[in-house]
Amino acid sequence: MNTTDNPLKKLIVSNLYNRYSGILSLSDIPLFLMDTNGEILLELIPFPDFCRYMCMENESKVCPQYKERLDKKLEGSFVCEYGLENISLPIRLENETFGYIAGLQVYTKETEYKKHMINIESLKNKKNADLEFIAKLISALKVADLDKIKVHEQLCQHIAKNISLDLSQTLRSDSPNMTLLSIEKDMLEKKIIDLEAKNNSLVINPHFLFNTLNCIARIAYFEKSHTTEELIYCLSDLLRYNLKQSDQLHTIASEIDNIEKYLYIQKARFKNRIQYTIDVADKIKSFRIPNMVIQPIVENAIVHGITPKRDGGQIHIKGELSNNTILISISDNGNGFNKDAIDKINNSEKISGLGFSCTDKRLKKYYGDSYGLSIEKSDYSGSTVSITIPV
Repeated sequence: MNTTDNPLKKLIVSNLYNRYSGILSLSDIPLFLMDTNGEILLELIPFPDFCRYMCMENESKVCPQYKERLDKKLEGSFVCEYGLENISLPIRLENETFGYIAGLQVYTKETEYKKHMINIESLKNKKNADLEFIAKLISALKVADLDKIKVHEQLCQHIAKNISLDLSQTLRSDSPNMTLLSIEKDMLEKKIIDLEAKNNSLVINPHFLFNTLNCIARIAYFEKSHTTEELIYCLSDLLRYNLKQSDQLHTIASEIDNIEKYLYIQKARFKNRIQYTIDVADKIKSFRIPNMVIQPIVENAIVHGITPKRDGGQIHIKGELSNNTILISISDNGNGFNKDAIDKINNSEKISGLGFSCTDKRLKKYYGDSYGLSIEKSDYSGSTVSITIPV
C-alpha cells in the first residue's frame, strides 16, 4: 500500500493519541504504530533510547529486524538479536493490513542477563559511538515481569482492535457497535491497575509524565537546545526522586545530588539572582537520611529569604562530621525570619508554607529527640538552619 494513501495517517491527524492517552498512562512499556513499510506513524509510549540510537535506521523507520518481519508478513511475539521481547499485531480490515501496533522492547527477569552480553565494542565500531554512551543506553533498558508483559500484550490487542474499528468508520459510513470494545477497555484498565497495586506501585503511575518529559528533552536535543534538554532531564530526575517513598532512607550523596538538580533549575529561572555552593565531606556521603529533608529548607531560603531581595542572594550548603554527629547546615544571606516564626519553629509548631515542623518530626522519628532541625540564626544578614543526625 502507498503510505501516502494510508488511512491510518488520517486517524493520527484526528488526534489518535488523545483517544488512548488514559489507558496508555497506565503502562511504561514502549508502544508504537507503524505502517506496512516500517514507517513509524506514531510513538505512543517512547522507544528505549538503545533501540532509537543503536538499531533503528532513523527517527521515522523501524530497525532492520522489524523490517524483515514486515517483508515476510510475520506477526506476533519475537525476540530480537539483543534478547529484547517484542510484539507486532496487525491493524486489519477485511483481510487487508494497514499497519501494526508494536512494541514491548523489554527483558524478562529470566532474560535480563542478555543485556550484559551485548557486544559494546562491536556497536561502537558500527555506530561510531562513545563506549560510555552505549553502556548508559544498555543499562537503561527495562526489565518487566511476565504478568506485566502479558497485560501489555492485551493492551496492544485492544488498541489494534479499536484502530481497526476506527478505520472501518473512516472508510465506510456505517458505525459498528462499540459496546464490546468499551467493556474490554474497562476490564483491561482494571487489570493493569490491579497489577500495579500488586507490585506496590503508585496509585497514579508517574511513568507517563517521565516518558513525556524525556520525549521533550530528545526534541530539544535534536533542535540543539541543550540548556532546555538539561533542564528537562533535571526536572524528570527531581520528580522521580521526590516520588520515592518517604519512609525509606537514602544516602546523603543522593539527597545532595537531588538538591543540585533543584538549584540548577532555580538558577536557570532566577539567573544571577541566585548563587550557591555545596561543600559536603566525602566521608559522610554514604550515611543515610530520609529523602526530601534538605530541599524544603533550601526552598524556604530561596522563597522567603533570597527572592524578596532586589539583588537576590547566596545559599551555602555544608555537611561535616563532628563528635559522632553529622551536621548539615543551610545558610543564606536573605531577609531572615521574624522572631515569632523562629520561636514557633524551635517549639516544633507548624507554620503555613514552611514545612520545617514536618521535616523536624521525620528526623526525630528516625533518630530520636536529640536530633533534628534547628535555626542557628536568622536576622537581617540571613539565616542558618541546621540538621543533625547520629553516625
